[in-house]
Amino acid sequence: MTTVEEAPDRLLAAARPLVVRYCRARLGTPDADDVAQDVCLAVLKALPGRPPERPFPNFVAGIARYKVAAARKAAARQHDEPVADPPDAIDVSMDPELHALRRELGERMAKLLQVLPEKQREIVVLRVVVGLSAEETAAAVGSTPGAVRVAQHRALGQLRKVVTDAAGAHSGG
Repeated sequence: MTTVEEAPDRLLAAARPLVVRYCRARLGTPDADDVAQDVCLAVLKALPGRPPERPFPNFVAGIARYKVAAARKAAARQHDEPVADPPDAIDVSMDPELHALRRELGERMAKLLQVLPEKQREIVVLRVVVGLSAEETAAAVGSTPGAVRVAQHRALGQLRKVVTDAAGAHSGG
């Protein structure tokens, strides 16, 4: 049985992987993991004031959207090229090649998502990357579940066309 003291840690442990995926998909930069950590800290701080009627995934998604937007604004204010800081510790669980491939995939995904309008991009990330239901996503973006499903369908169709066109261009046909 979970004690009251353990509950926030368990909630955060369940939410953290989703937050990390969301931040990586939205930012596609090495800073995404730092932003994810900021989101988790903000969730812990805001947890006591969370309206009980607001579902936890929507609560976390709202904080994550705010932190990602703030990170984008901060990056836009920087005039110099961002340079990744060396890590504090070596992650031995992932070899350098896999780490580089994962980072490149995140950057490619973020770039691909830029072809979508903001609301469609948010819906795709929440539904496909984070794994929220249509109902949870609708509550998070201020829409209806039906409109979320339609927007997701259209967005995925648009992404499929972009990827197919790019593949055709690279194959010479």
